[in-house]
Formats: sequence, C-alpha cells, structure tokens
Amino acid sequence: MTRIAVVGGHGQIARLLHPMLLGAGHEPVALVRSEAQAAELEATGVTTRHLDIEAGDVDDFVSAFEGCGAVVFAAGGGPDGNVERKKTVDLDGSLLSIEAAKQLGIDRFVQVSAINVDEPVPDDAGEVWAAYVAAKRDSDAALRESGLDWTILRPGRLTDAPGTGLVALGPDVARAEIPRADVAEVIAAVLEDPATAGKQWNLVSGDLRVGDAIAAAL
Repeated sequence: MTRIAVVGGHGQIARLLHPMLLGAGHEPVALVRSEAQAAELEATGVTTRHLDIEAGDVDDFVSAFEGCGAVVFAAGGGPDGNVERKKTVDLDGSLLSIEAAKQLGIDRFVQVSAINVDEPVPDDAGEVWAAYVAAKRDSDAALRESGLDWTILRPGRLTDAPGTGLVALGPDVARAEIPRADVAEVIAAVLEDPATAGKQWNLVSGDLRVGDAIAAAL
C-alpha cells in the first residue's frame, strides 16, 4: 500500500481516480480546500487533508504531503476566464508541489498537463488560453528538471463520456478527445509501473487497452 497525495483532490479527474487507487490497495489522500469537499470524499472512504493551493506556501504543501509515497498533480484553474488563476493554480501549485516533494524525499510524481503545450499559441487564441498553455508548459519543464521520478500525461480535450479503457499514448500522438475516466485509469496504471518514470506522453482515446498502450510506448 502506498499513500498517494492527490493535489486537486476534489477535481473531476481526481474523483474518478480515488476509487481506482483504493481498489488497488493504495490510500489516496485528497488535498481539498473546503470542509464540504472533505466531507463528500470521506463518505466514500477517501482520506482528505486541507490545502488551499492558491493561498498556501511550501510549508503548507509539505504538511499536506507528509507520510505520502507519491504525488499526483491533477489541479487546474478551470475554464473560468481568470488569467491569474492559470498561474496561481496550474503553475505555482505545481512548483510548490514539486518543491514539497523534494523536501520530503518523495520521488514519484505524476502530473496531468495538456496536449501540445510546447507548440506556439495561435495569435487569435485569446489571453486566457495563452496563459493556460504557458502555465502547463512551464510547470512541465520544471518537473522534467526536478530530479524526481516524474511522469507527465498530456491529455487531449477532456470529456465526461464513460471510460472505454482504450487509449493511445506517446510523445507524438495527435490531438483528439479522451474521457476523464480513461485519464484517471492511465494515472493509476503509471503509478504502478516504475518504467514510466521519465516519460512525457500525449494521451487520447485509442484502440489499445491501457496496459498494452503503456507497454507499447515504453
């Protein structure tokens, strides 16, 4: 059993991930910002700890990660049109998580990013999208340089469709959609496979079972 800190623990992907981790014998520790979120998750058997990503400092992150053996960064500022939150959540939240993991000696770190964020942003993309892409790009770069045993997953457009368990992943997979449930399944799978450390993969719906897709990409 591994205790796994999930940053953004009440997010849509995280809520799908928790039962998968529990089913695999792990203890997800959902990091949440409100008592209502904590109560909802604890009713399903998930351990919670309080963490306000935007207001917290590195000591708060260290406290939240204490006793954990891995970190999943699944937080996002959301489609709220708020440029500043793309920095405070998607970038600064990741940077603080990386630093806290390093201070605690937690090597394993899985980050949910977004597809093709290293590519130039079109001039007509808008300020919010440009800020989002920059935050994800820079947080991925920081994680790659961190010295941790990282895996970066870059899903395409997320949907709420039921998961199929069929995906395509790799460094150059073309942009497409993927259900959040399948992203959660891939997160759970890479946490179990040390060979996925040091891998950065685009992730979309495909025609291979998750385990087979990971094996093919290694």
